[in-house]
Amino acid sequence: MNPTEPLKKDIVEFEGPSAPLATPGYLHKIYWWAYEHPLAVRFWDHGLLINLILLGNYDRLVDAVLEEFPSPITGATLQISCAYGKLTPRLQTHLGRESSLDVIDVLNVQLENVCRKLRQPDDRIRLIQCDATDLHCPDESYDRALMFFLPHELPEDKRRQALAEAFRVVKPGGQIVLVEFHNPNWWHPLKWYQRLVFLLFEPFAMDMWRHELADYFPKGANYSVTNRKSYFGGLYQKLVVVKK
Repeated sequence: MNPTEPLKKDIVEFEGPSAPLATPGYLHKIYWWAYEHPLAVRFWDHGLLINLILLGNYDRLVDAVLEEFPSPITGATLQISCAYGKLTPRLQTHLGRESSLDVIDVLNVQLENVCRKLRQPDDRIRLIQCDATDLHCPDESYDRALMFFLPHELPEDKRRQALAEAFRVVKPGGQIVLVEFHNPNWWHPLKWYQRLVFLLFEPFAMDMWRHELADYFPKGANYSVTNRKSYFGGLYQKLVVVKK
């Protein structure tokens, strides 16, 4: 097998409804230009552009994810929603020989895009078409779950459902790692620029400034915070919790 040949993997589904997944209404209405249209995927998934959107912090935030995982990554890992850039390929390079990585997304076009970025056949990785708010997999299936800039793109009810599902499928003692926007320090020179971006393109993102991520965790969730860190003047955050 040519080592430069893209990974050939089928898009699979968790056991559940056999009907094709419909694109959520809010996603089609608000984010079609960013995630749904194939031309949008081609346009946005470039390292320089992604780094510009995150104001030069993309690599730093991916590194922040990897800091929380063992090296090599062991056990079963769930990445909830695809992400533009090299997050998933970097996770692939850190996977242990007996470990696994499931990447889920409700959009098939996003999974196909991830597939093109992964190299070499790799039976440790599954690409799964599934809605983050309704994971058709058993309770306590994973050692860790990751959300990388997903909660701010969800309406509040969907955000709560997705986080509840993350808690459900992670084993006791397992991690949930969240990287997201955060309310920056009052003096931040780009605070009002970021606010304008939210108002124009990200209608749910201001929730990340008004509330803590933990405010959206399922009621009665039993967990401990193992790491809470902000970056770039507080504009970004990492929250790591362990499910009890």
